[in-house]
Amino acid sequence: MPTQRLSMRRIKEVLRLKHFQGLPERAIARSVGVSNGVVHSYLSRARSAGLSWPLPEGMTDEDLELLLFPAPRPASQSPQRPVPDWSYIDKELRRRNVTRRLLWEEYRAVNPDGFGYTWFCTTYEAWKGRVRPSMRQIHLGGEKVFVDFAGDTIDIVDPLTGEVQPMKLFVAAMGASNYTYAEACPSESLADWIRAHVNLFTFLSGTPTFVVCDNLKAAVSNPDRYDPGLNRTYAEMASHYGTAILAARPRRPKDKAKVEVAVQIAQRWILARLRNQRFFSRAELNAAIKTLVDELNARQMRGFGSSRAELFAELDKPKLTPLPDQPYAFARWKRCRLAPDYHVEVDGHWYSAPYRLIGELVDARIDDRTVEIFHKGQRIASHARAPNRRGHTTIADHMPSAHRRYGKWTPAAVIAAGERIGPSTAAFFQAVIDARPHPEQGFRTCLGILALVKSYGAD
Repeated sequence: MPTQRLSMRRIKEVLRLKHFQGLPERAIARSVGVSNGVVHSYLSRARSAGLSWPLPEGMTDEDLELLLFPAPRPASQSPQRPVPDWSYIDKELRRRNVTRRLLWEEYRAVNPDGFGYTWFCTTYEAWKGRVRPSMRQIHLGGEKVFVDFAGDTIDIVDPLTGEVQPMKLFVAAMGASNYTYAEACPSESLADWIRAHVNLFTFLSGTPTFVVCDNLKAAVSNPDRYDPGLNRTYAEMASHYGTAILAARPRRPKDKAKVEVAVQIAQRWILARLRNQRFFSRAELNAAIKTLVDELNARQMRGFGSSRAELFAELDKPKLTPLPDQPYAFARWKRCRLAPDYHVEVDGHWYSAPYRLIGELVDARIDDRTVEIFHKGQRIASHARAPNRRGHTTIADHMPSAHRRYGKWTPAAVIAAGERIGPSTAAFFQAVIDARPHPEQGFRTCLGILALVKSYGAD
């Protein structure tokens, strides 16, 4: 591993100790805290550059660095040795299984007297260094889409009350083509996060292999550096679309540098252009955003000679996974423990599950129409979503047999049981029930007589 270059301040100290103090190299090495070889190397570079001490007046650290570490001379670029089209090379490297060696071989096949492989790789890296930072990573076509919320907001105004509601801007960018999507959302909540992804995949007409996201609560339930825990609804949505979620490391914006740049562009291209306009609905705002996004994707990108839309059609779109037949229907998950009355609470209403699982942890999946209850991955109950709060929805099969039998006892059922014994018994049961303020208060007397009949017979 090469030694890290000393700062210009320490290099100046080496020159001062050598040429002004007259110290030997070994003493200079001890004073500066480096090896003898390092001191010898810097003094050799200074001799080659014609430098001693004091340095020429007005020499800056940059001037000194250029003298000590001159840039390598560029290779000859005569007409007999044509230079590759680096924009084409960079675009081709984002295709699957395309390597630098393959592209160099194709270059040499067309130009037999062209440059060598080492020059090819070195010059390509230098070309990348002159391009904006978002191009530094190589992303394969259709592999990744980067998603995030912009920090700035844009307002919509209620036309009736005049109330102003700030809207968040959801932004996504494809890795290979920089193809950009944006829409306004009321918040960063789970429902809005999932809805934005569903709209994103519809916009792309397919799904990439990975979705790279930040560590917001709607996406990551446990933002661990090494083993992040995904929100269950978010993971279920990804499974529905056949993609996978990659959460960026906490406080590591370079993991999602692509969307960081896309967010900056979206804030300047979209929010800045709409800053003086007033919008009275989210649909109206998103229509204006869509127009600007289409214009952004159609613009030619400097250094590429192509637009985002053209690169997307060429690199990303052929590699996307087709969309499922139906879009994902949003559903929440809730972990709860089955109560002693074999019900779980969801939004103030209670839903039953098999009584044998009393005390067990279960998972409730809640959407707009149904509540499903799962135990260890197996669905054990399904209910229609109840509109009322503080009520119970119970399926008879979930009840113990004794509870089912008791649940069947009504005044009519009790009187009918008495009729099977005889008309006098039925009349007695009717009188007992009618004599009580509440019919259920007479059930015990009637059930006691039925128990005697079961033990001794009706005669």
